[in-house]
Amino acid sequence: MTALLSVDNLSVEFRTRSGTVRALERVEFEVRPGEMVGIVGESGSGKSVTAYAILGLLDAAARVTSGSILFEGRDLLRLKRAALDEIRGRDAAIVFQNPRTALNPIRSVGRQIADVLARHAPDAPDRIRAKVLDALRSVRIPDPERRALAYPFELSGGMCQRVGIAIALSCAPRLLIADEPTTGLDVTTQAVIMDLIRDMVASRGIGVALITHDLALASQYCDRIVVMHAGHVVETAPVAALFAHARHPYTAKLLSSVPSSVDSIEELSPIEGNLPDLRRADLPPCRFSERCARRQAVCEIGPLPLEALGPDHLVACRRVL
Repeated sequence: MTALLSVDNLSVEFRTRSGTVRALERVEFEVRPGEMVGIVGESGSGKSVTAYAILGLLDAAARVTSGSILFEGRDLLRLKRAALDEIRGRDAAIVFQNPRTALNPIRSVGRQIADVLARHAPDAPDRIRAKVLDALRSVRIPDPERRALAYPFELSGGMCQRVGIAIALSCAPRLLIADEPTTGLDVTTQAVIMDLIRDMVASRGIGVALITHDLALASQYCDRIVVMHAGHVVETAPVAALFAHARHPYTAKLLSSVPSSVDSIEELSPIEGNLPDLRRADLPPCRFSERCARRQAVCEIGPLPLEALGPDHLVACRRVL
């Protein structure tokens, strides 16, 4: 199946007062229509930076140094600002990690959905209002007529997250990036929101990139997993293959550190060490090598490409498990 989104050889760096941070290096993965791809890894692994790079939301200190981001065959990195603005929100949308900071506190939530519709799907005011109410109903917000008049501070975190999803889906995008959409929510609300996203994948055939640190959540809802560490993609595989036999040492460590993977807390295996300082000029080809028990001299030889080990199973490691 032709990829909806194809990220290839993407590298991003940030200029800071204390040096240049090489946040992403040669990142590559695909999202196909009608599938949900989980992007997982520790905090600081580059998941959100990847999302912002895809939609052109990086701040002024960032610079894309290489790569391409093909969305339906068009390289988003080569588009002019006006062309990207047409795609963003209409064809490709994002659900931000913190809905309370993503929403405008001084505009009603209905008005914020209407703003997106007016920008990308202009229509008569009464029809836009009807679409706003439909968008709120689609994410199962009760009493949408009243909720549309509410401000973000009047709604719960779960309700705000649903509003964020309603905004993202209001123009029926073909690609949705969900950045930690269930952070800080109770388990019941998490399930409702993830079921909503999964229903959209099934009913509309959209492609979803789900950024999460919750491996149990990813295993339940995603079709494929992309594992990131310190700005690198280290492994990508179908969910069943990854959880049955993780091939990269970091992926194996990540899985063994999840409470749901063991019978008792004593069996948990923490990942020792810390992420490397991405300002270093001497970063090794494998940024996990300094934390890896399987490290050998061959690990210091670069470059380190993703190599196929099976159907849709790619690993960047010379000491695969």
